[in-house]
Amino acid sequence: MKARAVLVSVFLGTLVAFVHGQTPSAAELLRRVDANEIYTTIEYDGEMVIEYQGRRFVKTMKAWARDNSDSFIEFTNPEDRGTKYLKRGGRLYVYSPDTEEVMLISGHILKESMMGSDMSYEDTIENETLSARYDPVVAGSETWNFNGTDRACWILDLTAKKRTESYPKQKLWLDKETGDCLHYELFALSGAKLKEYNLLKIEVFGGRRFPVEIELRDLLRKNSKTTMMTRNVVMDRPIPDSVFSQRNLSR
Repeated sequence: MKARAVLVSVFLGTLVAFVHGQTPSAAELLRRVDANEIYTTIEYDGEMVIEYQGRRFVKTMKAWARDNSDSFIEFTNPEDRGTKYLKRGGRLYVYSPDTEEVMLISGHILKESMMGSDMSYEDTIENETLSARYDPVVAGSETWNFNGTDRACWILDLTAKKRTESYPKQKLWLDKETGDCLHYELFALSGAKLKEYNLLKIEVFGGRRFPVEIELRDLLRKNSKTTMMTRNVVMDRPIPDSVFSQRNLSR
């Protein structure tokens, strides 16, 4: 109920600004982005298509998560079947069926590619909301082409509150009508662009708009793109604690 209440209040506050022709505050816009990603639990089947230097790899998985802090992923495609990831208490563990060992992913390894994709391990472990991590500024508005349609968007510039943030700066394109984040870019402190995200498809689950197909590009990898697809999404259904346990990694 708390998540839904936050979502409704943020949505209504932003909607009032739209109706009266006002520019919503940067904080309102960012809270709306955060609220749309709040859920008690989520379960889904996923597919990750990695295109890298002319080669194409398809990986499938089953995933469970709760409260944006705990998650468990099990890969099911033949090449990676049995590989499992557990995020718990801000730590990320991996189980490899080849070695039959559980390893804590830490230090410089966090910056490496996860399963050969454009997403790093570091990208998967952040628990806090964007509002807690960044100071936002409305930088203007422009259109963004989403599936062949030009959508009016607010542009939001984010600056990290802490020097330890992986991406000191971000830029978001937020659909003025729906609040969807259609595109965002991640930057180093120097201003160099590191990664790009595009929303490809969105669906509504229980009144919540949720991205079910996205594209991610790591600009430091030549000719690389990862497309993530989410299916059979179930939200807010209780998940046993045993799912998010180290014992579940090696079962």
